[in-house]
Amino acid sequence: MTRKQISTLLLAGLGTAAVGAAIFDQMRRPAEQRTWHGSLGPIPYDFRWPTSERLREKLWNKETSRVLMPHVFGVGWTVNFYPLLHPDRLS
Repeated sequence: MTRKQISTLLLAGLGTAAVGAAIFDQMRRPAEQRTWHGSLGPIPYDFRWPTSERLREKLWNKETSRVLMPHVFGVGWTVNFYPLLHPDRLS
């Protein structure tokens, strides 16, 4: 096995573990307390069905200079393109 293959397997394993931990975090709660979004330490997750409003909030948010935003669906972060393409419009 090459180093690249080992790295790929390791990253896939870590990603799978993060998804599993996030689902476990929600399933251990009583059903009425499950929100299907939150964070595991510094790592955000969101398993709610994406909406156009949340897509805009994460991918094209004019209200923040943050480039990395929590994923619209899944575990981790996504890129907010607005501050990258319009840095002069943010204070």
